[in-house]
Amino acid sequence: MPHAPAPVAEIGLLIYPDCQLSAIYGLTDLFRIAGEWSGGRTIRVSHWEAGAGDVACVWDSHPDPAHRLSHAIAPPSLVMPERMAPVPRAAQWLRAQHSQGTVLGSVCAGAFILAETGLLNGRRATTHWAFAEQLARRFPDIRLAEDQMVLDDGDIVTAGGILAWTDLGLTLVERYLGAATMLATARFLLVDPPRSSQRPFAAFIPRFDHGDAAIRRAQHHLHARFSEPLHQSDLHAVAGMTERTFLRRFSAATGHRPNAYLQQVRIARARESLERTLEPVDRIAWNVGYADPAAFRKLFHKLVGTTPAAYRQRFGIATR
Repeated sequence: MPHAPAPVAEIGLLIYPDCQLSAIYGLTDLFRIAGEWSGGRTIRVSHWEAGAGDVACVWDSHPDPAHRLSHAIAPPSLVMPERMAPVPRAAQWLRAQHSQGTVLGSVCAGAFILAETGLLNGRRATTHWAFAEQLARRFPDIRLAEDQMVLDDGDIVTAGGILAWTDLGLTLVERYLGAATMLATARFLLVDPPRSSQRPFAAFIPRFDHGDAAIRRAQHHLHARFSEPLHQSDLHAVAGMTERTFLRRFSAATGHRPNAYLQQVRIARARESLERTLEPVDRIAWNVGYADPAAFRKLFHKLVGTTPAAYRQRFGIATR
């Protein structure tokens, strides 16, 4: 009898403490389903566990002593990044795989595990939009592109949100089994083909715990009057400092310049109205402080990555 063709690739999934096991098994199932739609070609999947000892293979879809990993992927974590313990053995294993030609990957907070290798220094990477600031603080040499859903940098590929393992998995299916198989797999799983941006999902989360009471007063003033015409001099006065000092301290405390912060606040309110009401877009623009609807639409697209109408269609929960 003829032998089944050899797998076209082997993808190793890294199991580390508190990682998201549903991503491990979800990716395993996704690659198996893709094989069913590919006309006989398959992707080998192996699970590698990083415990107290060395990283070892604990499961293999095509048992074979010779492992030739094309990709090694660190999945999301179920705990917040500040509670993720360093996993030096996992970092060592990933570095060793990379030196042998394996492409490294991560999903969501798995980027923190990947960053421990030092291989992301000076490189572009993405992670969950809510964790980007922490990743930048902990690993300042990484060039963050947190608006990206999947960022393929050749020998390193990173994915953003906690469920972006579907985007990464489908991206790899397309690479190894072709676009037709990728689309058939996505349709079968009832998921979208790989998405390009996290921006429609990202929320503006202002910081008030930075310890600068004067800047916090200015923030409170801005949030209370965001829809009114605001001048930077108003905020200087509330904070009780000169313009130069105010700009420096506001940016340091909030991560934004005052005008960019105001735009984020206004667009966040506009998104809430688009989600929860049926008000016309022009009326929402006026309510949040924009007299020019065209300028509002342009800014909305810049910050959110889609138009107000498309955003409402996707995320709106109001009923007629």
